[in-house]
Amino acid sequence: MLFPNRTKYKKQFKGTLQGQTTRGSKIIYGKYAIKVLEEKRITSKQIEAARRAIVRKMKRLGYLWIRVFPDTPVTSKPNENRMGKGKGAVSFWVAKVKSGQILYEISGISFENAQKVLKAGATKLPVRTKFIYK
Repeated sequence: MLFPNRTKYKKQFKGTLQGQTTRGSKIIYGKYAIKVLEEKRITSKQIEAARRAIVRKMKRLGYLWIRVFPDTPVTSKPNENRMGKGKGAVSFWVAKVKSGQILYEISGISFENAQKVLKAGATKLPVRTKFIYK
């Protein structure tokens, strides 16, 4: 699973997710891509599940680029704990994704196969997505 090797601060605030992305909205590496249509937090497990589905469908032909990285920690306290006593420990990592951002890019396979492959990966994600190409 993806997570940073080290961070300057261990814990972060939740923050807000609004609007379109300003960076990462154009295809750079591959020919086909998945673009996000809504703002959401995507966990490292979801990113990895989609990656595995894409690689399996591609039958290891072509290339895959992951354009997001989960660098935001999400904390949680244990069950049946009293209030107070500070913030909980980091339980998982998320990537904050805005609408218009590209998640995965692929190349080296045909257009029809690329549509099937990226649709299989998109079903593993909690956001609405769109297939785009160069």
